[in-house]
Amino acid sequence: MAKPLVAVVGRPNVGKSTFFNKIAKKRISIVEDTPGVTRDRIYADCEWLNHKFTLIDTGGIEPRTDDIMLKQMRRQAEIAIETCDVILFFTDGRTGLTANDEDVAVMLRRSGKPVILVVNKVDSQSMNDTIYDFYSLGLGEPFPISSVNLLGLGDLLDEMVKYFPKEAEQTDEDEHTIQIAVVGRPNVGKSSLVNKILGQERSMVSNIAGTTRDAIDTAFTREGQRYNIIDTAGIRRKRAIEEESIERYSIVRALAAVRRCDVALIVIDAQDGVTEQDTKVAGYVHEEGKAAVIVVNKWDAVEKDTNTMETFRKKVIEDLKFMDYAPVIFISALTGQRVPKVLETVKAAYEQTSRRITTGLLNDVLADATAALQPPFSGGRHLRIYYATQQSVCPPTFVFFVNDEELMHFAYQRYLENQFRKSFGFEGTPIRFILREKNQKEG
Repeated sequence: MAKPLVAVVGRPNVGKSTFFNKIAKKRISIVEDTPGVTRDRIYADCEWLNHKFTLIDTGGIEPRTDDIMLKQMRRQAEIAIETCDVILFFTDGRTGLTANDEDVAVMLRRSGKPVILVVNKVDSQSMNDTIYDFYSLGLGEPFPISSVNLLGLGDLLDEMVKYFPKEAEQTDEDEHTIQIAVVGRPNVGKSSLVNKILGQERSMVSNIAGTTRDAIDTAFTREGQRYNIIDTAGIRRKRAIEEESIERYSIVRALAAVRRCDVALIVIDAQDGVTEQDTKVAGYVHEEGKAAVIVVNKWDAVEKDTNTMETFRKKVIEDLKFMDYAPVIFISALTGQRVPKVLETVKAAYEQTSRRITTGLLNDVLADATAALQPPFSGGRHLRIYYATQQSVCPPTFVFFVNDEELMHFAYQRYLENQFRKSFGFEGTPIRFILREKNQKEG
């Protein structure tokens, strides 16, 4: 389940960034720094009462301006509004209601998204009377807060999580629409691949890096299976992106597409091989726990002999060794060479990432693995693994009940992962292990 996206919007100087920084950096919420090129002052992964979400900061909206920079800031906010699940509309309790607030409110009502009206800078109870004017915006009850003094934030966050999407129960595997995110550096052929798969010019194609600005969803059915393919903006190195450019928000959308996908197609350019930025993109997909297929595009442009493909495959796996479970396929989006193989591989990877193993079979394999290689011994104690069970899918996640978590060496955990893959497959998907200490006398 992708984390809900929460956009903080409003006119300039109403305290949006102060609120963002308080939630992202203080102990009000549990924060995990997200790797990726756009995390600085763009978004933060947060948690409130076991609800995980992503908070997006935006520039101030000036609805009536001809200033190029202010127009760009407004566009950034519009992109965040289009992407998010919930909008926090910030106003200023000290300044009071303004004409710009009313204009922003009109824009937010048109979005069709849930909007929570926030009156910031209400630093004391005596200021509560100032909020009544804001009812005229027609956005429901205002929430008075003070970001600086941490007043009212709990009530606001409680209200916010009420609007988070509920995870739909999946009762029929065949009814699931497989979500595919196509990601990679600019100009590696992502849009060309999407168009070739769809058989139409759905995405604008150009050899100019950065042509795709938004994440574009297209639903289609192939051989009875429903898919939704998401073409995304190319992810460039952070230092190559202007601080306040629209491209930074386009990349937020690309990373959000990864979060909501089932399978990520990581497209690399055969002429360049695996670059440092390719490694970062793949790392993001891996850390999000998504199934992945590595697509080597422009294979038609590479001079080949009988061993070229296998040599290249080994080099890709070596360069992306943390993702050695991902299949590597070689295509040409230009000519269509092996493009039909892409969906076949996506479907297989989704089946593997959503696979469940019975507890009995799981523990039979675990018993064989521990018998073949004894668990590690440290400080006069052996690691004891009492049993394991599968907690969840997408990715397959297993809980090991052990006598002492610290005795589980990384190398032995890697050994167990290899044994699970040998027995169950799991090609195309990461798998996760969770350790829990259990007293042998417990029931």
